[in-house]
Amino acid sequence: MALFSYGLLLFFGAILGFALAQCPDYLNYANVRHPPFSSGRYSLSYQRPEESCRTFRLPIVESTIASIQSKISDPDLRRLFENSFPNTLDTAIKYHGKTQAGEELTFVITGDINAMWLRDSANQMQSYLSILKQKESSDTNSIASLYRGVINLQARYIIASPYCNSFQPPPESGVLPSDNGGSNGDTVYPPYNNTVVFECKYELDSLAAFLQISTEYYKATKDGTFFGKFNWVNAIKSLMTVAKEMQTPTYAPDGSVNASPYTWTRQTTRATETLANDGLGNPVQNGTGLIRSAFRPSDDATIYQLFIPANMMFSRYLLSASEIMAQLPDQAGLAQEMAALATNIRGAITRHGILTHPKYGKIYAFEVDGYGSTTIMDDANIPSLLSAPHLGYLSSSDPVYQNTRKMILSGDNPYFMRGPVINGVGGPHNGPGYAWPMASIVRILTSNDDAEIKATLKEIVSSTDGLGLIHESVWSSNEHKWTRQWFSWANGLFGQMIIDLADRKPGLLQERYQ
Repeated sequence: MALFSYGLLLFFGAILGFALAQCPDYLNYANVRHPPFSSGRYSLSYQRPEESCRTFRLPIVESTIASIQSKISDPDLRRLFENSFPNTLDTAIKYHGKTQAGEELTFVITGDINAMWLRDSANQMQSYLSILKQKESSDTNSIASLYRGVINLQARYIIASPYCNSFQPPPESGVLPSDNGGSNGDTVYPPYNNTVVFECKYELDSLAAFLQISTEYYKATKDGTFFGKFNWVNAIKSLMTVAKEMQTPTYAPDGSVNASPYTWTRQTTRATETLANDGLGNPVQNGTGLIRSAFRPSDDATIYQLFIPANMMFSRYLLSASEIMAQLPDQAGLAQEMAALATNIRGAITRHGILTHPKYGKIYAFEVDGYGSTTIMDDANIPSLLSAPHLGYLSSSDPVYQNTRKMILSGDNPYFMRGPVINGVGGPHNGPGYAWPMASIVRILTSNDDAEIKATLKEIVSSTDGLGLIHESVWSSNEHKWTRQWFSWANGLFGQMIIDLADRKPGLLQERYQ
């Protein structure tokens, strides 16, 4: 899939699109078991599309799969890695091309939803961070090129509609926009163009995801000049404007109600799909220094808008992105502004995001409002409190984190699901009873306890219903009851976790998980 001139690209893109149109719809394909089956207890299906039907192909991906598989003894675990690690590249790169101005663009769908989420696409690319190489940074047929394409397209989206979370394909792709029937009853301010935007839920972590993928690309490739091209700086400026606007409290000093920079209501039967107070959300106190988030990374509405995991993620990656900005001509002032805001948010989290629990001592709250109200829980989606070390916000040995972790992975977390099949964090998105393997993967990524890792990994391997893919969620007492057979982010995260174990705990890959 080398990149040529714009006209040739459209020509070859049309040919590729025609070829892929002859391939089975992966939404259906992933719901059926395919031979050859693994030789382990669970006889897991082979779920990769035929090579000609894969949406992006690279030799380094195949060699990585073979290398890691050679280190795994359990045949079911080996098959689950083989299916999961390449899932984004195999199925979700809907478009990869270059504009006439030379701007690379990558449109990455989530899987079974034909739209690009800022958060999901950043994490889908993170799955391939281990094979993102400096020497390949200029190669258009590379993971680096995919990264650049995602960063460029996310920048375009953020400039167009910085409060929105998921987007339609770029016009250059020739891919038709999708109709989001669920948004027909939405009333959103500021308004947006639905030929550009798929859904406009304001989530602070979506903006943090842009900072994250930018940081990860830079640290892996040292390609600082890329960020001075095209729209990255303007996207950062747009993002900073939103961050400052969303520090606006509900009430002015004289008691009058401030005009909110963002409001949302939806005609729905689900409380998590709309905001209280005619779209304002629950009141937020002045002076905390935290940034409001109307929605969580699960796309569920926050109860209290000062959502601590997103503030953690935003602070951590805003600081690292400021280091990129500092290298660009005439951007020292903006870099300092970014670093100062990141530092202030970290201080605000320490002041307002830590509480004393009667059983666990000092822990991080999930959400706060600045008035003293808190939500004590965790949700499966990243960013979560459980994922804070994975995000690089703090060390997994941090005592407040360890206290918080004990609460999260217990019955004292109202969304920790327990059962004979899988024990893991869920959330209101799918409701009580459904544990999310994504959270179990994060549990492994943030653990140094061999016994905990082995037990959690065994639950994940046993809970795919024989399909050999990571589901969105699984009923904790019935592996045949699950949601979403094609959830690319979760699959990639599993592959990322196995590569991590191969590096830091290779002996665990020699265990059997039956």
